[in-house]
Amino acid sequence: MQSCEISGDSTDDPLSSGLRRKRQPRIVVIGAGLAGLSAAKALLEGGFTDVTILEATDRIGGRVQSVKLGHATFELGATWIHGSHGNPVYHLAEDNGLLEETTDGERSVGRISLYSKNGVAYHLTNNGQRIPKDVVEEFSDLYNEVYNLTQEFFQRGKPVNAESQNSVGVFTRDVVRKRVKADPDDTEAVKRLKLAMIQQYLKVESCESSSHSMDEVSLSEFGEWTEIPGAHHIIPCGFIKIVEILARSIPESVIQLRKPVKCIHWNQSVSKEIERVADHNSDLPEEDKGSDVFIECEDCEFIPADHVIVTVSLGVLKKRHESLFHPRLPEEKVMAIEKLGINTTDKIFLEFEEPFWSSECNSIQFVWEDEAESESLTYPEDLWYKKICSFDVLYPPERYGHVLSGWICGEEALIMEKCDDETVAETCTEMLRKFTGNPNIPKPRRILRSSWGSNPNFRGSYSYTQVGSSGADVEKLAKPLPYAESSKTTPMQVMFSGEATHRKYYSTTHGAVLSGQREAAHLIEMYQDLLQ
Repeated sequence: MQSCEISGDSTDDPLSSGLRRKRQPRIVVIGAGLAGLSAAKALLEGGFTDVTILEATDRIGGRVQSVKLGHATFELGATWIHGSHGNPVYHLAEDNGLLEETTDGERSVGRISLYSKNGVAYHLTNNGQRIPKDVVEEFSDLYNEVYNLTQEFFQRGKPVNAESQNSVGVFTRDVVRKRVKADPDDTEAVKRLKLAMIQQYLKVESCESSSHSMDEVSLSEFGEWTEIPGAHHIIPCGFIKIVEILARSIPESVIQLRKPVKCIHWNQSVSKEIERVADHNSDLPEEDKGSDVFIECEDCEFIPADHVIVTVSLGVLKKRHESLFHPRLPEEKVMAIEKLGINTTDKIFLEFEEPFWSSECNSIQFVWEDEAESESLTYPEDLWYKKICSFDVLYPPERYGHVLSGWICGEEALIMEKCDDETVAETCTEMLRKFTGNPNIPKPRRILRSSWGSNPNFRGSYSYTQVGSSGADVEKLAKPLPYAESSKTTPMQVMFSGEATHRKYYSTTHGAVLSGQREAAHLIEMYQDLLQ
């Protein structure tokens, strides 16, 4: 600690009477993603003047990452605005003219399946055959009917039986299988195709949930996630525009890039140590010695604060919570972090000179016939590609060119991330040749892919309610420290936001935005007399 620099450049604010020191409270936001930017924007607009954002990477946006290649913009992270009515992200996009070029196919009403647009999904088998459209439609109707049943356990308080193991995947697989096998109108060959399609649909569902497998998603809690009414939208010029709009009103000096945080010292845990080692340190103003919170950065700087809003991902909290907080987090919060789920959903963009797919094809869905009776969706490392559920055709081609967007999730996504571009491109090409029955499909001219799982600043894509967790754990994760009922020190020293902290809208961009605004509102209410 003696070798570290302790910042003390805050100035007294004679307007303040709410703190021990006559100044505005110092608020540090960790993370410049949607939650962090939304919090900082709301704080500044609410009248706070001493706000700092610490961002570990060299860019703002967090899990929003739009990449421009040629004339097209591709989303490595967030893609969809889910719903419109009351959705703050939708209103930001609409009010700023970001949706004007959105096509009808990019305004999907009802439940979406990753990309949704005009055309037909081609369900192909590993034997190079296309499953008849009527068989796909029959199965899709059955699957969606069972999917609706999974929502009822939470929404209607239905008891979960032991056979389902409180798992969406186990329940869905069991119910759909029984219904398929009991259908007197289907031939054995058709039944086998439908049984194989169960696993493919569950892979798609896993990508949407960002879970390794739907077996890990809690059945009793699945229905608490709330869908905002209205259409789902893509932003043609890039989701990063939402980030830029949020950042527009935040002075550049507020955001410090390449500023990773090593440890958050809270509840005055550092004050006594600072007094011991820094009594004669002329760089430390007297008013900073008793700060409730100090943020220790990787570059050895200590930043004093009255409040810190932590917006790091659940994946980072799982990996680093023991070292990231001093003193350590209360057991209740640690348990919530461990119970809730987060995993990786990655995209693989393949650009081709010319389309090898028909004009009506909007996606290629991979159905492995040998998985008709499979229980697990975990593969050996050398078979990671079997977890790729589909490739969607990006539409319109006038905007994107001839591009397919592949989806892979879970542990197999992490294996994919370790491979080089050449290996992934070659593997995907061989898969497409195998399932289309066309050995002449050329290798793509270009590949672009995400790597959210292995990135130490994210360690996953977004959260879900894992078996054994509940919405109550989300509330515990969001609860500020120290707990008011057990401490006489300054309340809300350490606050938490981010998509994983929103009970109804976890996993979404609007959940992230609303969580940042929520924490800012708490502080604005706390200091309303000061801010008037």
